[in-house]
Amino acid sequence: MRKLKYALIGCGRISNKHIQAIVANRNKFLPVACADIILDRTQKVAAKIEKYFQGIKIKTYSSYEKMLENEKLDIVAIATFSGNHAEIALRALDYDINVICEKPMALSTEDCDKIIEKEENTDAKLTICMQNRFNQSILKLKKAIQQNKFGKLYHGQISVRWNRNVDYYNQAEWRKTWKNDGGALMNQCSHGIDLLQWMMGGKPKAVYGIIKNYRGIREAEDFGSAIIEFDNNSIGIIEGTVNTYPRNLEMKLSIFGEKGTVVIGGLAVNYIETWRINGKEFKENCMNPQNIYGDGHLLVYDNFYNAIINNRNPYIKPADGKKAVEIILGVYKSFKMGKKVNFPIDFSTKEMIGTFRSNESCLK
Repeated sequence: MRKLKYALIGCGRISNKHIQAIVANRNKFLPVACADIILDRTQKVAAKIEKYFQGIKIKTYSSYEKMLENEKLDIVAIATFSGNHAEIALRALDYDINVICEKPMALSTEDCDKIIEKEENTDAKLTICMQNRFNQSILKLKKAIQQNKFGKLYHGQISVRWNRNVDYYNQAEWRKTWKNDGGALMNQCSHGIDLLQWMMGGKPKAVYGIIKNYRGIREAEDFGSAIIEFDNNSIGIIEGTVNTYPRNLEMKLSIFGEKGTVVIGGLAVNYIETWRINGKEFKENCMNPQNIYGDGHLLVYDNFYNAIINNRNPYIKPADGKKAVEIILGVYKSFKMGKKVNFPIDFSTKEMIGTFRSNESCLK
């Protein structure tokens, strides 16, 4: 089996999930380097990887550009702060290097489109870590919808009820800033919003949203809610918060149709709470991991490897990565304008700078 030469860009908190993924797929990937602007982080990550890949020495870089220039790579994973995902993805694609990019793929619709266009015009492929699409419960639900077991879909709701305290934000200056992150919707809720739009089956037509910064931590929102109109006449409802006290509660996806009702909950939409379709009730619950990530990164890596080796599209394509971003940016734009906005959306998180005044909350 051919191994792909692999490098990791970004050695912070989320890098552990990528290390677990290459370890689980060690017969498919050959790690050779890692990069982070904080060199001490790269050395710690290199040591972790070397423990699992005996005889391999991981090169460390403080500049991802130098790493791309110096190493002959097949694939890179981008696990940096959100604000430079687009820049790094575009640079890697310039080298015809395949890319696994953490969500969100970008913080503007313009940058999303640049990535989609670039990927289409290179020999490389790109996928986004929307790993919850691989949850057993989610795959079961998607299959039921594709088989038309619900009949007409009426509405769906995603509720993300998590907690992020001051200590979390103090760990990194980029968190909850409009330039480099966005708030609860873009960071914590984008997976759930992706699943909602994926299940509803239509294209978003319009959105009306509201956001709040209740605790006044940093610039961006800690609560967001929205109603989405889809072109198939169904409705999507978003509720997202990082103010659930004192810890994470749940991420819950509910789907309502003329022939069925399904509710999938748990910490990250892994646990089937209700399954009633065509008069039948499903009793067996899928696995509910005790963390918000589960094992989805492992499946993202496995799928992307097979896409590269077999020259086919990955399960999650660049255009898929844009969909949740565009909805969230639509919510932001709607709140800023104070009215419903129509798709397509042309917006950036940077246009939200100044929305909430420093150290004050709920001012708009």
